[in-house]
Amino acid sequence: MTVTKAAIVQDLKIAGRAIGPGHPPFIIAELSGNHNGSLDRALTIVEAAAKTGVDALKIQTYTAETITLDIDEGAFFIENPESPWKGESLYKLYEKAHTPWEWHEPIMKRCRELGLICFSSPFDHSAVDFLEDLNVPAYKIASFEIVDLPLIRKAAATGKPLIMSTGMASLEEIGEAVSAARQAGCEELVLLKCTSSYPAKPSEMNLRGIPYLREKYGVQVGLSDHTMGIGVAVASVALGATIIEKHFTLSRADGGVDSAFSLEPQEMAHLVEETRTVHQALGEPVFGPSSESERNSLQFRRSLYVSADMQPGEVFTPDNLRSIRPGEGLMPKHYDDILGKKASRGIRRGTPMAWDLLES
Repeated sequence: MTVTKAAIVQDLKIAGRAIGPGHPPFIIAELSGNHNGSLDRALTIVEAAAKTGVDALKIQTYTAETITLDIDEGAFFIENPESPWKGESLYKLYEKAHTPWEWHEPIMKRCRELGLICFSSPFDHSAVDFLEDLNVPAYKIASFEIVDLPLIRKAAATGKPLIMSTGMASLEEIGEAVSAARQAGCEELVLLKCTSSYPAKPSEMNLRGIPYLREKYGVQVGLSDHTMGIGVAVASVALGATIIEKHFTLSRADGGVDSAFSLEPQEMAHLVEETRTVHQALGEPVFGPSSESERNSLQFRRSLYVSADMQPGEVFTPDNLRSIRPGEGLMPKHYDDILGKKASRGIRRGTPMAWDLLES
């Protein structure tokens, strides 16, 4: 299906920050497991994120016990040779990657001190209850949890804005998730186009799904991006993405469960700058000189000029009438109308062509 118009979507606010098509994209730095098991490192990442100009830092709220079972075989063990987590059991991976719940408060406190919005992805009902005690301003449902409708209803029932990633989800599953959120009372909903590969290839991103989802569900749509670099995220703004989420680390060389597809501080700062530039450039479907500086350029357009001295009654020909710059004469579309007509008076070379230069 080709989407030919943009659905009208309403602005929403997270901690007072307006989000919508008329505002610069809301940029989220995802901490995930890049703290590498150190609260000090997590707080250093918060400080680095604030310097890049992002709007928010997002963490994840789960423990290995709340997200899986401690089993080292079968589907609980990662054997895919292309996975960055090959050779890990799910339990041990999540044990390594999770953000301890006692770290949440100091991380959020440091975010507030630095002007960053901080919220989280809950992975079970107990996580929502815990985050409500911390009064988070919004919730994010991860792609792998978009099929957990009870969890969606639990988060939606808080009345907070809800952001849902759609990686791997079919249209039917997305529709069920949207319905579950709406029925539970969610009024501020954003979907994130996402490809759940780590890292994802640009050829897998299918960014044209952004306007499609916006049109189909009448909600804001953003991007959860696991590609390398910033090109895909920047392009998404041109297609209407209002939120962009990228994993963030101090240095990929430091390693960690998500480091391979995370942005470093300089890259994140560049992402913030370039997405805002694209947003400024979108504008409206306006044609003609749209600014004072462009109106000033009108004088340099082509127009008709007398290109040789002419005597009164002399006929206009290609030898004495030319379309040239600057733009003070008649428009070139009148060229054929003037050829063969006679000069009303003597005319100097370089005179801009005007109707009163023609004999009546």
